[in-house]
Amino acid sequence: MKDIKTIHLKFKELSEVNLIARVRNNRQGKVVSFLVLNDGTTINDVQVVYKEDTKGYEQAVQARVSSIVEVKGEIVLTPGKQQEFEIKATEISLLDQAVEDYPLQKKEHSPEFLREISHLRARTKTFQSVFRIRSLAAFAIHKFFQEQNFVYVNTPIITENDAEGAGEAFVVTTREDAKYDEDFFGKKANLTVSGQLNAEAYAQAFKNVYTFGPTFRAENSNTSKHAAEFWMIEPEMAFCDLKDNLEIIENLVRYTINYIFENAKDELEFCNANLEEGLIEKLNIVRNSKFVVNEYKEVIEILKKAVADGHVFEESNIEFGLDLGTEHERYICEVVNKCPTFVTNYPKEIKAFYMKQNDDNKTVAAADLLVPGIGELVGGSQREDDFDKIVSRCKEMGIDPEELSWYNDLRNYGYYKSAGFGLGFERLIMYITGSSNIRDVISFPRTPRNLLF
Repeated sequence: MKDIKTIHLKFKELSEVNLIARVRNNRQGKVVSFLVLNDGTTINDVQVVYKEDTKGYEQAVQARVSSIVEVKGEIVLTPGKQQEFEIKATEISLLDQAVEDYPLQKKEHSPEFLREISHLRARTKTFQSVFRIRSLAAFAIHKFFQEQNFVYVNTPIITENDAEGAGEAFVVTTREDAKYDEDFFGKKANLTVSGQLNAEAYAQAFKNVYTFGPTFRAENSNTSKHAAEFWMIEPEMAFCDLKDNLEIIENLVRYTINYIFENAKDELEFCNANLEEGLIEKLNIVRNSKFVVNEYKEVIEILKKAVADGHVFEESNIEFGLDLGTEHERYICEVVNKCPTFVTNYPKEIKAFYMKQNDDNKTVAAADLLVPGIGELVGGSQREDDFDKIVSRCKEMGIDPEELSWYNDLRNYGYYKSAGFGLGFERLIMYITGSSNIRDVISFPRTPRNLLF
């Protein structure tokens, strides 16, 4: 029994084949009929030719879209045609007949409709391409870190801390009365919004670690970029400063994209043709560019000049302290630098409590990676290594230092310095595939008022 990927790879070496696959299309002609089959091992289908004298002909003509058939036949080379070979069937067996009103018939389906049938949409070429790329990208990320001796750490999914301090965590409880001191853990518990704080503890033991797991945000947002459940890659490196951090980010992004080019060529080409025109060209810019570094204060001056020269932003009140929007980020990396760009040293008021305060007492050693097409892709920083400063920063931001005593106390046990970053996996997959909505790069998306599967 051969799978279709193997048949495509070795069709010149094969003479007879036996395969089981799903029907994409079944077209009858006066003399010759055609089955188009796919078994999920590749986005490339195979065409099966059959006639009235083919064994099992009566079953074959009855096979509806999505039915499962077994085919035995001969490889016939078809040079000059779109597909270089086809299978001339000697025997066809209908193993399972799909219902007549199977939702995915041979026609165009809107993304909105396909989200309503997320249990079936992976059978389409679009989602086969997206989710194969997602699988390969995940493997590439693990491969990158493992080759550099990073330790993979599984951080808690249930936690008491809100690493970002945004108050958008899902509460985990066994009670209906909010008496958390009588709850399972004896205190209020949440689904994690980040594994970073726990990763920092393990970095002090192993030097270089990374997490790759689900995170959750109870943010009531229905935009194309937000989901309530998503995956994050969060490396943490001890004895590492911001400059070293940027180098690792750049290497990881380039490595992952290169891996997709090497291992998902057909899927990338499909996405380029069907999801985002110019996708491959966009990704080649990232692969082949040396990333630029601009300080936040430089970016503010560039944006001010753009406004003075007549460029119109939705937010044109450009002043130091502005939390850059996507329009500003894209202007910097698409119009000004025309390549991926790190923006560093942001005002501390718009960044998290754990970021290292710079000597100017105004900024922190933070960095965001901006890429053409979407803006921010990665956010990271050097972590505050001074115990008194991080406790003071917690108080300034309304965070009770006692609730994070285990984390803050790391500074008292031989900390020196540490740095890390967060890469939203779905945002990366959107970027690599050209998908315009986060709901289309997660198998079963979780969004407000949506818990269908």
